[in-house]
Amino acid sequence: MGSQIDKGKEVYPTSFEVLDDPRPDDISLPAFMVSTTRGFLPRMDPIVSLPREFAFLEYVLQEMPVKKANGEPGLLARGELGEFILRDLPDLTEHIDTYKDNLPLMNALYRDYSFLASAYLLEPCHHNFIKGEPYGLGRPVLPSVIARPIARCAELCDFKPFMEYAGSYALFNYKLLDPKGELEYSNLGLIRAFEHGLHAGSSEAGFVLVHVDMVKNSGPLVKGTVGTLDACTTEAPRADLNIHLSIILSSLVQINGSMEKMWGRSKPGEYTSFRTFIFGITSQSMFPNGVVYEGVGEDGKPKSFRGESGANDSMIPLMDNLLQIPMPDTPLTTILEDFRSYRPSNHRQFLAWVRGRSEQLGLKNWVLGLDADNEDDDEVLESRRLWLKILNQVRDFRWRHWCFAREYIIKKTSHPTATGGSPILTWLPNQLQAVLDEMARLYEDLCQRGGDLGEECRDIIDLVERQRETLRKEVAKFCEERGVAAAVAA
Repeated sequence: MGSQIDKGKEVYPTSFEVLDDPRPDDISLPAFMVSTTRGFLPRMDPIVSLPREFAFLEYVLQEMPVKKANGEPGLLARGELGEFILRDLPDLTEHIDTYKDNLPLMNALYRDYSFLASAYLLEPCHHNFIKGEPYGLGRPVLPSVIARPIARCAELCDFKPFMEYAGSYALFNYKLLDPKGELEYSNLGLIRAFEHGLHAGSSEAGFVLVHVDMVKNSGPLVKGTVGTLDACTTEAPRADLNIHLSIILSSLVQINGSMEKMWGRSKPGEYTSFRTFIFGITSQSMFPNGVVYEGVGEDGKPKSFRGESGANDSMIPLMDNLLQIPMPDTPLTTILEDFRSYRPSNHRQFLAWVRGRSEQLGLKNWVLGLDADNEDDDEVLESRRLWLKILNQVRDFRWRHWCFAREYIIKKTSHPTATGGSPILTWLPNQLQAVLDEMARLYEDLCQRGGDLGEECRDIIDLVERQRETLRKEVAKFCEERGVAAAVAA
């Protein structure tokens, strides 16, 4: 990565290396590096087996789930995990530095300690929830036997010392059931789980593995993004630009197709039973005073981190940055910006580079031909259609995410915050409303400029108008029922 440019509060890299060869055998590189082949997945399939020095950690993680791999109840089912850790778990921090130059292994250890940390802190809340009671309080102190090793692994991997979506819970938590087989959903299983996830047909396994199945389609998304920016940089023929835009569109269609399968693979009525363990500390009633990481740092002050959330995936934020989708100036958008720090560092740098490059090149105006003399040219009109169709896929993704939140969470629990600490009723609508508004505004502007964008685009905008009204009514209804201010309902 090269130098950086400062645009107000944001600092953007001026160059970025996207890998074509993910170099899966190179242990000196971080596990997560953006590539045109694997996209935002790790460079290699996640490490399953730990070195012998961590055999006891492996044992605890196998004994931990509510339902173990052999079908028997585990430590979490019996409410015995906390006592077991305090009594028997050794501090293995000294062994971490033995392998510190093997960054993929550090990522695996980070994953495993993050599972242990979340299970330990939230075990009391799980048992309150399954009794039909409020979550109550989590444990306010993370013991040093977990706090020290997770802090060291996080430092080496450039993560927060708490469970993250990509680095631990989802994208580094799958294995190929047949190691010689393909990265297909039917060949995927979980490495770690809280509830019943070690059983392939469980809703916990489905929830995680659908995310993996979605992100496996992100290689073309990255390739099309880089190609689009390159086409603008080199003033390539517009037909070449449209090829790159078509690659982006095709990738998003596949991603949304995978996402739609969530309904069948992770049942709405079963999500909340394992959701407890992926809550964070920030803005959660379970941790009103944060969590003290015993033996970490000198001040002993409580720490606070956001929880695991699919909103920390990099695919749709990549499109936000490339397409320059304007977000409202609200506290909800501030949370969106805070989420950026809960991604692998290479992902963060890539997204920042795309945002800066798109703005610097004036990509939106150039692709849409807003400054061109030949606005009714067939290739210009095709660019506009593709841009709207890509926006429509972003809308489709965010609409489905809102539907998930409505059916899996809002209708099942009154807890006011999502796992990442955002307000459950208004945060997703904040971004969804922004996309709907951008599409409606852009379509009107393009129509005024002349040129027929076709029936498909007209149908897309008709849907946008219906969803704007539906969203307004839904958010207003839920907020009124719970006494919450509905900013996006206006």
